[in-house]
Amino acid sequence: MVMLQVKLLHDLIEEMAGENTGRIAEILFKKKDVNEFLIAKKMELTINQVRNILYKLSADNLVSFIRKKDKRKGWYIYYWTLNTEKCLMKLENSLMKKIANFEGVLNSRETKRFYVCKSCDIEVSEEKALENGFSCEECADIYELSDNSRPIREAKTWITRTNRNVDMIRKELEIVQKKKKIARKRASNKLDKEEAKRKELMKIIRAAARKKVAEAKAKAAGKVVKKVKKKVEKKVKKVKKVVKKVKKKVTVTRKSIPSKKGTKVPASSGKKKVKKVVKKKVSLASKLKKKIAGRK
Repeated sequence: MVMLQVKLLHDLIEEMAGENTGRIAEILFKKKDVNEFLIAKKMELTINQVRNILYKLSADNLVSFIRKKDKRKGWYIYYWTLNTEKCLMKLENSLMKKIANFEGVLNSRETKRFYVCKSCDIEVSEEKALENGFSCEECADIYELSDNSRPIREAKTWITRTNRNVDMIRKELEIVQKKKKIARKRASNKLDKEEAKRKELMKIIRAAARKKVAEAKAKAAGKVVKKVKKKVEKKVKKVKKVVKKVKKKVTVTRKSIPSKKGTKVPASSGKKKVKKVVKKKVSLASKLKKKIAGRK
């Protein structure tokens, strides 16, 4: 089966690219990334001749290539691979066209009559023989009725053989497509797994980032609270100092505070003033404390 495939590919490539090009099928069959210089050496052709053949095949997508730069020489070297699926599809189409041609010949032989000049070994259709009065244009001999049994037999044999080849090609194509489908599915599953891993990793990274941001915000808020607390404590200390000073002044002067008329102001009025000042300062301190508690 393998040898038959190679032979069919050999014939197909010669039909497409010309004589003495089919050997490239044997060199590339079931191989991957074959160096073009190796192909040229095996085919005993120049590198440009080999490239011209491969470019013709590449136009129908029968071969693919990758190129790598030669580190020592600095130029690019092409590595070629036979596209098995496309080759089998092309082969199938080519064989189906041949079957159609054989069926046309068979139908013609079964429904029409042909005449032959035995001297010149020329066969003509009945219409052509009638035009020439059933005599040969070359030697003027009388045409004889041709026996269609042999061409009919040959056409049937060719059709049967080609149909077998088509069946073989189709089975091989199914195997190749099935393998390709499995490979594609595996690649898709691999990509899905990688995507799932990437999403999980991104989730972890985002969670870590959110945690860091929250920690940074908490740290910054803590610093702000400490600063405000220190400011409040300073203000509270100042208020307490002021209250003490006011208390001292009041205790000194509460017994003898002169009035406008020269009378003494009762000590209770001085106490009331002090209480008002203290109450005002304490309320201010309590507001600051509440503000700090709210920020926490």
